[in-house]
Amino acid sequence: MEQKKLNPHRYDVLDQSLIALLRADARASVSFLAKKLGVSRSTVQNRIDKLVNTGGILGFTIRAHQDIDQNVVRAVMMIEVVGRSTAQVIQKLRGIPELAKLHTTNGKWDLVAEITTTNLTEFDRILRIVREIEGIIASETSILLTSI
Repeated sequence: MEQKKLNPHRYDVLDQSLIALLRADARASVSFLAKKLGVSRSTVQNRIDKLVNTGGILGFTIRAHQDIDQNVVRAVMMIEVVGRSTAQVIQKLRGIPELAKLHTTNGKWDLVAEITTTNLTEFDRILRIVREIEGIIASETSILLTSI
């Protein structure tokens, strides 16, 4: 899925408060959000539309209870890239659907990838694919065991 570029729109306190409420419950009704924010329903709907159109909100999702996702293998992988090949490496990593998120970072590691697979065999396959990408010189992966 291609990610929208963030439009150069200034997001105010109301936008930030609305996003915080939606992070807690993406299914909250417009009426509920309006009451919590102390504004009209039309203001909330207009703000949601604006946030979606400008890239402030990229989508709506659910967070499943850990017991439901017990057969999912989740991990973080820190990646070190050689020289100036970061853009090429990022392009290749974006083509791997099991990489749920990709972050740039500072320090020893250049990138952090969040990996989600359905089993350890798939997890192992993804590790091999990532490690074979030209430009990646080192990686370290930690499986996430329990969310607390």
